Amino acid sequence: MLGESLTVVAAALGTAVVQAAGTQAWEGMRGGIARVLGRGRPERESVELEWLDRTAGALEAAGPAHAESERIRQETVWGTRLATLLEGLPERERQGLVDALETVLRENRPSSGEGGAGGVVHGNTFYGTAFVQGSGTQIVNPGPRG
Repeated sequence: MLGESLTVVAAALGTAVVQAAGTQAWEGMRGGIARVLGRGRPERESVELEWLDRTAGALEAAGPAHAESERIRQETVWGTRLATLLEGLPERERQGLVDALETVLRENRPSSGEGGAGGVVHGNTFYGTAFVQGSGTQIVNPGPRG
């Protein structure tokens, strides 16, 4: 079972992926995320690109009336997918994957004016078991890494 701290990290990474969809940063981020999650396997990278494209398409198709609920649904999907992936990795590989994803997200972060209105999380930064989440400062320390 994945420890609480990595579950929180997976959820934060999922949120960052979803909030980038539809921004100018999306193309660079999309390719980087697929590359990291594909882990050197081109067929796996293609599958990840399809997931990312479906996410962006679902968010775009939701329209203003359903944008918030679709965003939440997609964040849940990505958080769950990433938690499941991390859980299936040997412990020594988990942090490497988290670090690689965090690097892609940081390097392709949407500009401060993008990403929609309220409830959107910007600028997730990870510091070991703690991370800063949001455009303000919110430090979450879920405890020891499990």
